[in-house]
Amino acid sequence: MGCFVSTPKDSGGNRSRPASIGDVSVYVPGLRIPIADDFSESLGSSLPKEIVERLSALRTRIVVMAGQESPMITRPRRKTATQHGGSTVADLHQALEDYLPVLLGLVKDGSHLQHKVQFDWINQEDETEETALSNAWYEVLSVLHLMAMLLLSQANLMLLPRTSTDGYPPKVSDENKRASIDIFLKVAGYLDCAVRRILPQLPTELRRLLPIDLSEGVLQALCLQALGQAADIQLGMAIDSMKATLAVKRRLACEMVKYWQQAQDNLMNLPLTNGWGEKHQLFVKWKHLEAKAAAYYYHGLILDEVNTEKSHGMAAAALQAADEYLKESKKVLEAFHASPPTSRNPSLWGTMKYLSEKIPKDASSKVRINRDLYSCDRIAETAPTLPDFALALKPDDYQLPPVHDSWNEDGINGESS
Repeated sequence: MGCFVSTPKDSGGNRSRPASIGDVSVYVPGLRIPIADDFSESLGSSLPKEIVERLSALRTRIVVMAGQESPMITRPRRKTATQHGGSTVADLHQALEDYLPVLLGLVKDGSHLQHKVQFDWINQEDETEETALSNAWYEVLSVLHLMAMLLLSQANLMLLPRTSTDGYPPKVSDENKRASIDIFLKVAGYLDCAVRRILPQLPTELRRLLPIDLSEGVLQALCLQALGQAADIQLGMAIDSMKATLAVKRRLACEMVKYWQQAQDNLMNLPLTNGWGEKHQLFVKWKHLEAKAAAYYYHGLILDEVNTEKSHGMAAAALQAADEYLKESKKVLEAFHASPPTSRNPSLWGTMKYLSEKIPKDASSKVRINRDLYSCDRIAETAPTLPDFALALKPDDYQLPPVHDSWNEDGINGESS
C-alpha cells in the first residue's frame, strides 16, 4: 500500500513557521511544500527516459518555485514577477496545472506505477514535519490542495482594502469582489474534487496516515468556508445595491450561517492542536458568529414589518441576538488575530462595516421602542428560529485533466515494469 515516512516537528528540518502573517480577510492555512525527488531512481527502469525527465523537470520546477513563494504567500502584498525571472503565485499555480496531466499517467488505468515513487511534502498544520507516501494519488491530492491554497492567497490579496487617492476610506473594488467570488467557487471545486474523487482512491489504512491538513474534515471545512466567503461577498454587494430586498439579504445571511456551521462541524473532532490548526478553528468560529449576527439582524427587520405585538417582540429579540453575536464575534476575532502565527484585521469594509454600525443602533432603538409601546415581558426571551433556506452556491465542477499525450505513445501502458 506504500511506504510512510513521518518526521517529528522538533527534528529540525526546513519548515518555515512565520511569526506573523499580516492582514487577513481570507484565511489561508499553513502551506504544504513538496521536497525534491529523483524520479530516475524509482521509474528509470519502468518508463522511457523522456517521460521520467519530464516528470522530474516539472516537479523540480514546483519545488523551487514553492520554496521561493512560501515565505511570501502568507505576507499579503501585491506580487509581481522580477526581472531576474522570480516566480509569482500565478506562475506556481500554472506549474502545478502543467504537472498534473503528466503525473496522472502514474495512476492511469490503475497502473502499478502509482506505488513506485515516494512523494515527500513538508506540512505546517500537522504535528509531523514531513509526510512521505508511496502512492501517486497522494501526490495528486497534495497538488490539488496547493492549487486551492494559492487561489485563497490570491483572494485574500484581492479583498484587502486599498487606500484611494481621492481621500475616501480604504475600500475593495467591485471588480475584485466579483473576481473573488469566482475564485472561491473554483477553490471549492478543487477541494470538492479532492474529497469526492481523490480520497476514495487511497486505501483506508493509507488515509489514516495522511497529515491532518489533508484529512477529509479539513478539506470539507475549507470547501464550505470558501462558499461561505463567496456568500459574504454577495451579501455585501446586496447591501450596496438599491434593488436588493430585505428578503434577499436575509436569505444570503442565513445561507452563510449554514456554510460556516457545516465548516465548524467538520473541524469539531479533529486534533487541530498546533498554532495553525487552532487559528483555523478560531477563524471559522469568528465567521460563523458574524454570519449569525447578519442573519438575525435581517430576520429581525423582516419580522418588524409585520405589525403585531408578537411580531414586534420577536423582532426585538432577533435584533438583540444579532447584537450579542456581533459582540461575541469581535472577541473571537481578537483571539484569532492573537493566535500564532499572529495576524491583523484590515480596515473594516463590506458586510461587517455596515452591520457593525447598524446592528447596535437598531437593536437598542427597537428594544426601547418596543418597551415604550408594550410591556417588558412582551419582549421574547429567546431569539426566534432562523428560516432554513437551501444553499444556492455550489463548488465549480472541477474535472481532472486528461493524461498527457506523452503517455499514449507506443510501448507505454504502465502495466508492466
